[in-house]
Amino acid sequence: MDSKVEIKTLGALIKRNSKMFFKDKGIFFTSLVTPLILLVLYATFLANVYRDSFASSMPEGFNVPEKLIEGTVGGQLFSSLLAVCCVTVSFCANMLMVQDKVTGTRNDLTVSSVKNSTLALGYYISTTLTTLLVCLVATIACFIYIAIAGWSLSVSDIFLILLDIFLLSAFGTALSSVINFFLTSQGQISAVGTIVSAGYGFICGAYMPISQFGAGLRNAVAFLPGTYGTSLLRNHALNGVFAEMSSLGFPPEAIKGIKDSIDCNIYFFGHGVPQGAMYAILALSVALLVGVYILLNVWKEKRNRK
Repeated sequence: MDSKVEIKTLGALIKRNSKMFFKDKGIFFTSLVTPLILLVLYATFLANVYRDSFASSMPEGFNVPEKLIEGTVGGQLFSSLLAVCCVTVSFCANMLMVQDKVTGTRNDLTVSSVKNSTLALGYYISTTLTTLLVCLVATIACFIYIAIAGWSLSVSDIFLILLDIFLLSAFGTALSSVINFFLTSQGQISAVGTIVSAGYGFICGAYMPISQFGAGLRNAVAFLPGTYGTSLLRNHALNGVFAEMSSLGFPPEAIKGIKDSIDCNIYFFGHGVPQGAMYAILALSVALLVGVYILLNVWKEKRNRK
């Protein structure tokens, strides 16, 4: 199969996989509605946790405008929701890869001279695109929430947030692709989806700030790429809030204390991690996982030829 035919086949697979995602109304609406439900739940239950965390980081007797508090809480909710959705939605969108194994569709595709590597790339790209679409809808909903709570985002903040969403979606898709490669049944899909949905928000610092974890757990989650994705979203969602704090005369120590308490500042065994390093960790993690995914499919293709 020459390169032009492979590209055409890849395009057809991406189109087919994307159509299958939108055609399955159960998966599509679950993926689309879940972030909106989470936004309501976060605003209802996590908002008070974030307010208490904010208040505990302020010097005693220091008065903070209510609008600034709401803006800070809104930015935390915004970043928490998107940090979780970019990964959990990708697992939901990537279910087709396992469903094709269960129904035998994957075997039919490979028998028709489609390479495993082309098939795998088709799953990856289509999952990334569908995940981005759902997450962008969630982002619009979050922007509306931020506008109500207290808008403080600049144009550059918005572009950086979109970059964060892209990287986290690529990371979530790569992670789900590697894990789903080994799954072969609907029961396994449900089990993995439940575990990821329930646990990922905790280990990435979305449900509870990592600063509130014990020292051992803080050091452990510092090895996880999702931690840095959450922190990047935190920083960019709250840049305007921190600038307003400075203009109101907040001491630099107080601002640093707030950043520490809500995971804008991440420490790796006591050493601060700059944002450039966070981007590098996230991008390298995506590249590593995609590399593993490619190697797994190459290995499977060689095994099938024997």
